Amino acid sequence: MLRTIKINKGLDISLFGKANEVICEKKTDLYALKPKDFIGMTPKLLVEEGDKVKAGSPVFGSKEKPEIHFVSPVSGIVKAVMRGEKRAIEAIIIEEDGTNESVDFSAIEDIKEKLLASGCWTFIRQRPYSVIPKTDTTPKCIVIKGFDSSPLAPDYNILLKGEEKAFQKGTEIISKLTEGKVHLNVSSKCPLDFIPSCEKLQVNYFEGKHPCGNVSVQIEKLDPINKGERIWYIDATDIITVGKLFLTGKYVSDKIVALTGGEVKQTGYYKIKRGACIKPLIEENVSTTKHLRFISGNVLTGTKVEADGFMSFYDNQITVISEGDNYEPFGWILPGFKKFSISRTFPYGFLRLICNKPVKVNANLHGGKRAFVFTGEFEKVLPMNIYPMQLIKACIIEDIDQMEQLGIYEIDSEDFALCEVIDPSKTEIQQIIRNGLELMRKEMGE
Repeated sequence: MLRTIKINKGLDISLFGKANEVICEKKTDLYALKPKDFIGMTPKLLVEEGDKVKAGSPVFGSKEKPEIHFVSPVSGIVKAVMRGEKRAIEAIIIEEDGTNESVDFSAIEDIKEKLLASGCWTFIRQRPYSVIPKTDTTPKCIVIKGFDSSPLAPDYNILLKGEEKAFQKGTEIISKLTEGKVHLNVSSKCPLDFIPSCEKLQVNYFEGKHPCGNVSVQIEKLDPINKGERIWYIDATDIITVGKLFLTGKYVSDKIVALTGGEVKQTGYYKIKRGACIKPLIEENVSTTKHLRFISGNVLTGTKVEADGFMSFYDNQITVISEGDNYEPFGWILPGFKKFSISRTFPYGFLRLICNKPVKVNANLHGGKRAFVFTGEFEKVLPMNIYPMQLIKACIIEDIDQMEQLGIYEIDSEDFALCEVIDPSKTEIQQIIRNGLELMRKEMGE
């Protein structure tokens, strides 16, 4: 069954540095699992430095949900356990030994048990709150994210290339976790070359500007969330790993990621393993004359990492841009032909409407923080049936009743990334929304 849904609001940001359609392989010996990638989870360490692990061996668990394990992507040695403030675990670094040993999960027949034992349960997240779901809950439907609309987003046809069999198997397995529909959401501009067949599968084609690729926007159009309801979602690339688990009995952490950004000399797609160190990908492949920012993810919602840092668990993209901390004489009076803006006070504001010409961006705020004022602009880029300014204010003052009434269960912080971009007050809106979601999650005991 096919369905086409058009999103009328939003904003596409055209940037230099889109990934060339070339797939390369890069070898790295270091991998990491970062507990901060998993919302609402306090890690319980299951290994020590120097321990030998196989691909699929549990590395740490969740204190809140002890049945959930987070596993090693490779066979090797636990090289280091990095800690931050109050000795909180920042990362568990594993050095690959080249033996390719894997834990065999073939003997486990129950689907949930197999997903939990192999660590593949962690691919599934739940709305509301974007947390890994409890195993004793059932969603009213499951959403498979089959495209991304964010700046420089990778092409899912390349990410899924050659994995039709695993995609088919993974979809069949995931469909058995719900009594409702399984929604496969794809882009009408760039539809998937392969669509799996499944009795419960509903294929939805989305057309429109970013954030039409965000799960929240899609869910609102397909099956809105009410209080007490749950919807699970999973990325199509993670469906491949689930499929391989049930085909081979092993946890296979291979994936393809896009290297993008205006400061990358040779963009493209790279075959790596989950949690890989990004250093081999960017070494001698980025500008050496500028102070750079390395981002695991996209420029709107990604996580800042060091040049020798590691990819985040759920990301399919690495972006490199300029830090933008250089001084610009008389910057306030320059015409700004090359500065991104939606305002027509800058020439690019007109050029964007005419040709959407790609532009290079940096991490500069271009101004100081100001009072948080009502502008009426947020509604233009957020295609959801909510009042964004009122919801943001309710999160700031921690008014739980207001947050519920204004639709906190339907959204995630990523949905407000464009609001953050166009906000003249330079407010950290995504963090405000995340704080509001965390407050609600704790109040509801999730």
